[in-house]
Amino acid sequence: MQVDEKIVRKIARLARIKITDKEVKALEGELSGILKWVEQLEEVNTDGVEPMTSAEHQPLTQRKDEVTDGGIAEKVVANAPLSEDNFFMVPTVVE
Repeated sequence: MQVDEKIVRKIARLARIKITDKEVKALEGELSGILKWVEQLEEVNTDGVEPMTSAEHQPLTQRKDEVTDGGIAEKVVANAPLSEDNFFMVPTVVE
């Protein structure tokens, strides 16, 4: 795909980038080069290649899906300015 002046100005406007007339010509070439490179990537055969999330396979560790209270209620409210029976106490907002 060849990028022309109209497309460069539209991209600059969408990106909220102010460009001069001199920069338009340079950006035409740069953006066209990027798009040519992407077109080359489309030629690569990726049949049978699974998508990757990282370069090294790392299985996710999982825990049992069970409801608990965490067992650390005292630690949770330890830094609260005011607490009672492991609940946060806050001033009344609506009366």
